[in-house]
Amino acid sequence: MIAPLDGARAPWLPGYRVKIMDGTCSEASDRRLKVLRAAPGGALPGKAVGVYEPVPGLVTDVLPCEDGHAQERSLLGMLRETIQPRELWLADRNCCTCAWLCDLAQRGACCLIRPQASLPFAPLNIRRSVGRIETGQGAEHRVPVCDAQGGTPLWRRLQGKLDQATRDGDRVVSLLPNLPLRQASAKRGARLYRTRWPLETALQHLAAYCHAAMNTLGSPKAALCGFCLAWVAYKMLAVVMAALRSVHGAETLDQELSLSSVANDMAQTSHGMMLAIPEDAWRVFSRMRPAELVATLRELAQKVRLTA
Repeated sequence: MIAPLDGARAPWLPGYRVKIMDGTCSEASDRRLKVLRAAPGGALPGKAVGVYEPVPGLVTDVLPCEDGHAQERSLLGMLRETIQPRELWLADRNCCTCAWLCDLAQRGACCLIRPQASLPFAPLNIRRSVGRIETGQGAEHRVPVCDAQGGTPLWRRLQGKLDQATRDGDRVVSLLPNLPLRQASAKRGARLYRTRWPLETALQHLAAYCHAAMNTLGSPKAALCGFCLAWVAYKMLAVVMAALRSVHGAETLDQELSLSSVANDMAQTSHGMMLAIPEDAWRVFSRMRPAELVATLRELAQKVRLTA
């Protein structure tokens, strides 16, 4: 629906399909239910890794895990078969392993990942200054990364000495890109990585508006099922946002629209609409062809008052 609506955002990096990966835990469950008091997984019933595509604004993959204490990197093997050429994966250091980096490279995909401190490599040459980046001073050098076959392909490592420490107290941040130099200069790489916040925002929206984390769902399967249903609801919200972008423009929406107000308006209005309008009357939408539904969504989006 988003493609024919022409409601996607502008490409982040022309020629590449950008994917952002991050993990989240289900909320600690409420122990007041007797059946949960002896359940070992009841306190933290699950974890999931989500893959978000910022151009359409959709979460396109979810990896659920019943162990809420599992590391994100332990789930990456399930994503291996989804990797396609000309993709650019952005992730933090919790998703950085030698095997994952090599999987991406072997399948023709690219990445921009913050390496973990324990990643085994040693610099091959002296850092070369690349001048000022947006958040500090930048430098780069070549490093070998060991693959499963014992090879050591060379990667660039970008390092930024920050003007201000991160919230974790880091004053130096490293990134591993395997994009061609003309497409991932140090400045562009740093800027791309800093724009990975939409997935974190989507996770916050899930919790706040789609009730993804319900602390009464102490069974891991129940908690993860509820979490994935919330992702489905978020897809519906993404289609609504695409319809609004196609009419009002992406920049206008980013500056003037409050997603919390949209979610609250849906929640407050839908109950009354379901009471006032018979169920049979809604079936007209399920019978529409995609082109008809796109035209209807555009027509409705034109009537939305953003100021309200």
